Amino acid sequence: MKAEHEFGSNSNHNTLAPGPVLYLVATPIGNLEDITLRALRVLKEVDLIACEDTRQTQKLLNHYGITTRSISYHEHNEMTRAAELIVDLEQGTRMALVTDAGMPGISDPGFRLISLAIRHHVPVVPIPGASAFLAALVASGLPADSFRFSGFLPAKRGQRREELEKIKASPRTQVFYEAPHRVMQTLEDVVEILGPERHVVIAREVTKLHEEFLRGRASEVLETLKSRGDIKGEITLLIGKPEESAQKPAASRLSVRQRVGQIMSEEKLDEKAALKKIAKEMGLSKSEVYRELQRSK
Repeated sequence: MKAEHEFGSNSNHNTLAPGPVLYLVATPIGNLEDITLRALRVLKEVDLIACEDTRQTQKLLNHYGITTRSISYHEHNEMTRAAELIVDLEQGTRMALVTDAGMPGISDPGFRLISLAIRHHVPVVPIPGASAFLAALVASGLPADSFRFSGFLPAKRGQRREELEKIKASPRTQVFYEAPHRVMQTLEDVVEILGPERHVVIAREVTKLHEEFLRGRASEVLETLKSRGDIKGEITLLIGKPEESAQKPAASRLSVRQRVGQIMSEEKLDEKAALKKIAKEMGLSKSEVYRELQRSK
């Protein structure tokens, strides 16, 4: 009963807060229907919408009959425009910040304005909605209980390979955005550094007409892309964690003490949980592993 009451009270916020406020409004990442009723109401009722591209946002506004005034706010004018918008907010403007697609600030402009608003004690209110990397993650088939989103991989090959080396033994799913003209080069690096058997998923044009998920071993997905020629569309690259069989040889070369330290550091576990994991790896009882740890101290 209590949960129903709390949910009901949150859903009754059907008028905008008085005074200055910055709303961070998620917009569709492809399908215009992927926008919440709350987001539409906020876009109708604010005084000003700051857009990454006013032409792109206008398509959405026209579709829903929204006539609110808009202004550009993008990576090339962010430095000066953020300061101007803060002045508007301090004078009482109720403002919505949107990007071309998805949540403001996620690999898109927004951070500077958001941080300035917080510094100037302007309320910042998130209006959640579509996000490309989350949509791709949950439909990828890779574990979503522990993952890391890192935005775009570096465009330069050397830097990109360094980033891939860092995640070689990571115990969590890795999520990146990638440019379509670089995705084959990136997969070649994945095959070389992480191995041809590593599970990967290419999520292309998520929520759009030509939505596609390519799932499989890195070498298989690479061959599929090579057979197609030009690759187009918005792409999310997901990389699975190494399989247990690939991890065990490296782990077996470490002493129990070293392995405990490694697991506690990489997986943020306490000693008790690390010992339990090692016991499972080695096929031993937890007490046996604990005794071995004590002998090595």
